[in-house]
Amino acid sequence: MPERPRSESVSGEEVPILMYHEVSPSPHPAFRRYTVTVRDFTRQMRWLAAFGYQPVDMDTLVHARQGRASLPKRPVVITFDDGFQGCADHAVPVLRTHGFTAMFYLVAGLMGATSRWLRPELGMELALMSWDTARSLAAEGFRCGAHSLTHPRLAGLDAASLGPELVDARRRMEDELRQPVVHLAYPYGAFDQTVQAAAAEAGYVTACSTRPGRSGPDDDRLALHRVTVYGHDSLLDFAWRLRTGAALREQLGQAFGGAAHARASSRGTGS
Repeated sequence: MPERPRSESVSGEEVPILMYHEVSPSPHPAFRRYTVTVRDFTRQMRWLAAFGYQPVDMDTLVHARQGRASLPKRPVVITFDDGFQGCADHAVPVLRTHGFTAMFYLVAGLMGATSRWLRPELGMELALMSWDTARSLAAEGFRCGAHSLTHPRLAGLDAASLGPELVDARRRMEDELRQPVVHLAYPYGAFDQTVQAAAAEAGYVTACSTRPGRSGPDDDRLALHRVTVYGHDSLLDFAWRLRTGAALREQLGQAFGGAAHARASSRGTGS
């Protein structure tokens, strides 16, 4: 059987959808877990480029799953949740250096304001990018998706609240950006079947969850798996997450934990 050209990959393979939140040279201590430093982000993007990874957008991923497009040999999708100004200031220049595309999921009702949803739990807020900034990113070729209207936990909302969070967010973004918005990321990763049905009815083609793992051909398009990149990740963690969906130490911990539990159970000491 002839070898497939190196410029293409099988559309049925698993693709890592990387999930970032904030990128900053000075992470806020309360948000350190979800903030990647500029130095680390730069090293991660250099690693992708050095090993031949090619970022694609969500449209390309969907079309490849439908057999309407091909993927590069090593595809990756880069996404940013929340629309923090720090990502526009610090991540975009690094992406631009490598010619990488990315998806920015924006909280449509809070553009130009702050992440007020963080105040109750973390006692802090971060600046969000403005519509002008989002328009500049879109004009440059970056993609923008919806992250709801006000960043609530969508699962459990009544219909009167759920509809506007999805429908109004999409309408507002399309009015401001003058381009279709058909991709969604669930705030906090919170969704259920009701939320998925509402997302489909609102016209979203994909919706990203925070379920850990690479996105395979059978992935539910309204509950896509993603690979979270944490602020404490080493470059080895990043590389391992990219290939497996989890950090090496997490997999080792699960393996050793499972082995220890099995040994304890065999001695009759397990709980």
